[in-house]
Amino acid sequence: MASETPISADETGPIGESKETAGLSPFQRIKAILGGSLGNMVEWYDWFAYTGFSIYFASQFFPEGSDTAQLLKAALVNIVSFFARPVGAWAMGHYADRVGRKKALIVAIMMICVGSLLIGFAPTYDQIGPAAMWILVLARLIQGLSVGGQYGASATYMSEMANKKRRGFWSSFQYVTLIAGQLLAVIVMLVLQAVMPESEIKEWGWRIAFWIGGALAVVVFFIQSKLHETDSYKNAQAAGHDKHTTLQLFQRYPKETAAILGITLGGTLAFYAYTTYMAKFLQGTAGFTKSEATWINFFVLLIFMCVQPLFGFFSDIVGRKKMLMLAFGGGALVAYPIFSAIAQVDSMLVAVGLCSIPLLINSGYSSISAVVKAELFPAHVRALGVALPYAIANAISGGTAEPLALGFKEAGIESTFYWYVSGVLAIGFVTSCLLRDTRDKSLILEG
Repeated sequence: MASETPISADETGPIGESKETAGLSPFQRIKAILGGSLGNMVEWYDWFAYTGFSIYFASQFFPEGSDTAQLLKAALVNIVSFFARPVGAWAMGHYADRVGRKKALIVAIMMICVGSLLIGFAPTYDQIGPAAMWILVLARLIQGLSVGGQYGASATYMSEMANKKRRGFWSSFQYVTLIAGQLLAVIVMLVLQAVMPESEIKEWGWRIAFWIGGALAVVVFFIQSKLHETDSYKNAQAAGHDKHTTLQLFQRYPKETAAILGITLGGTLAFYAYTTYMAKFLQGTAGFTKSEATWINFFVLLIFMCVQPLFGFFSDIVGRKKMLMLAFGGGALVAYPIFSAIAQVDSMLVAVGLCSIPLLINSGYSSISAVVKAELFPAHVRALGVALPYAIANAISGGTAEPLALGFKEAGIESTFYWYVSGVLAIGFVTSCLLRDTRDKSLILEG
């Protein structure tokens, strides 16, 4: 779906004016890439803290209805944050392209801190009535804006800092830190479950997770304030490109934009279905306890995190396109049988194995998600081009994943969600078949 002819050097700016990025040692490169991706860790820590700890705090904000109904209301609030992402992506994408990747990362991490602490100190329904829900909505709105802005700036920064021959490998660390954030949230949950009775976690202990999130954001703020700007951004600025508009993004790069929409729909849905929603599926459908489901999720995420660099490395050898086709084609085929099998399982070990299968397959997408999108656009429009279509697709498929799954379950047609996941992944497969292999035709000229 993307143009087969790369933009010329004249359009993208001077080639190789700076050798700084290309000359980084492996240690310097990983330091820069991890520094640029730490915001992802905090973002996704907060994100998973909300979805994971909602099993405890949902009744504090939505006291009426069944457990499933309470979780559904908490998930519906979460939709606000998903649909705030395109706005954050649009604003911060422009900001990152015009002012710099580093400054965009810093603004996003400050917003993360505010949203996390707002939830951590939010009064409950018993204290202020329905107004409690609107404080939750405001906090998720702020976090949605920050996630939308963080992703584009981070994906662009990491991809531009990576060297050409190992760009897939280095860029895979975006998902390593992203999953690390989820794992950290799971660890916090496991610790709280071990040291506090469930009634106490439900009453106030869940707040600890969000206080930790706010503290982490402060630490990352100081780390990212010391990062260096990328050569790609510096070269684009030196070339003196006209300031782009959002309309021009869709007019000049329609195939690239459509390609990101197509692959993000499937990749995002699979990610949320098998990570954030899976914890609830293991409890509500498979019958595991909260603690058992948390432990299963922990080991699955650990496996998922560890394989990201391996899949990124493979993409540098076989190409990005083949990896995407494997991820979406394989994912579409296994969705229904995997969900059906997990629903019947009663062994934690077997559950870990079954839950890992679709995520291992999806690693063909997740490990190279950042670099594929960044390689499609020239530097002066890259952050916006990566962030905005991603955020739109993320809002559509990621934002509705959990509410749809819980809604189907409440209606007694839970297996409809399995088919839905398979169908959206099939869209990703078709898109990846039409996409050029960005490993060979990348528009990241430096490195």
